[in-house]
Amino acid sequence: MRPFSGTLSAAAGPRLQDLLGDTADGSLSVLHTGPRAVYLAVDRPGAEPWCLGVVGSRAAALPNALRLALPDLRSLDLVEPALEDGAVRLGSITLRVSRLVDVRVPPLRVAVEGDLGDVDSLVARVGLGDGLTPYADDVLCGWLAVQVGADRLTAEVAEAVRASFGRTTLLSATLLDCALRGEVLPEFAAYVRALGTDDQVRREEALAAIGESSGRGLLTGARLALGAHAVLA
Repeated sequence: MRPFSGTLSAAAGPRLQDLLGDTADGSLSVLHTGPRAVYLAVDRPGAEPWCLGVVGSRAAALPNALRLALPDLRSLDLVEPALEDGAVRLGSITLRVSRLVDVRVPPLRVAVEGDLGDVDSLVARVGLGDGLTPYADDVLCGWLAVQVGADRLTAEVAEAVRASFGRTTLLSATLLDCALRGEVLPEFAAYVRALGTDDQVRREEALAAIGESSGRGLLTGARLALGAHAVLA
């Protein structure tokens, strides 16, 4: 493929834009590369490292990712990635946020009857599973996002979840942090909006189809959090 050069526009959530702008310039470490997504480690002195995604149009639009219109990312130069003046430099390409997207979970319009005590067993399983985001972590992300949408997340629950970050991958820990802040995939937000409507089943199927097992994990966690209202359609 012919390499790109110049500036590429990216879409991102507001907090990601702020994080990039507030982080000092410096090199980034490559954690994973693929034709649809690239994941980079952002070193933040005095704060926890963070995983930054760069995803193409065919990849899951994670809340910690810069979203590009490119369907294939193999043309990106990842030899010396760096953060410069709030933008990401990949060789001769600069990725800059030009459009903000809403990554927040919508407020729930149904009652949430799951038990907050479930967090103990969920946290105990953090890190269990294969891949960049272990299945148990995906379940916890779905559970947490519903708690935020229902305004039920407590400081004690958040503290317990954050204490588990060291047991899992950097990408998964970052996504757990996003879930604690109510930042979710577009498919998850659409599912929450559809709860109790005729569109719920279709949105469940779309969410479950994300990744090899991530979407199913998110849906399982959401249903656990919802309790009696997990299946309304």
